[in-house]
Amino acid sequence: MKLAWNVASRQALLLVVGIVLVHGVAGAAGGGGGGDAGNARQDPALATAVQLIQTRQYERAVPLLEDVIRRDPRNADAYNWLAYATRKNGDPAKAIPIYQKALDIDPRHLGAHEYIGEAYLALDDLAHAKEHLKRLDKLCLFSCEEYRDLKKAVQAYEKSNGAVKPAAAR
Repeated sequence: MKLAWNVASRQALLLVVGIVLVHGVAGAAGGGGGGDAGNARQDPALATAVQLIQTRQYERAVPLLEDVIRRDPRNADAYNWLAYATRKNGDPAKAIPIYQKALDIDPRHLGAHEYIGEAYLALDDLAHAKEHLKRLDKLCLFSCEEYRDLKKAVQAYEKSNGAVKPAAAR
């Protein structure tokens, strides 16, 4: 009886540790909103830019994000937010290389994978959007919001024969 409890206890402990690790890895990669809230708290310009983006003031957020990148050129979250603001401001083609820079810095950045996929859909490039959907599927061990959101966008695009695309906010 005591042996059975020990095995069950160990299994339960491993399950809890696994859940913590999965959530920690997914959270560290940057989220669907575009970035890590911890970085925004540390950099007032980034925090202000994120607030502007959340109120759809994309054009005003761009110079703040460019300033963050000038000061911290390895900030994948800032690149992701800059690309997001650029795309939502009506220029998905210009956003693609900015998202790519975020992914060069952090290949596991969930938000950048989701959003570059949406940018590719806006440009009628379904193949590249599906590549990022596959990457998210591998990165998100038990699914994640970024994977589900891009999957919905890809499915809507396919179902409508390309008529339904992620929209710019303009």
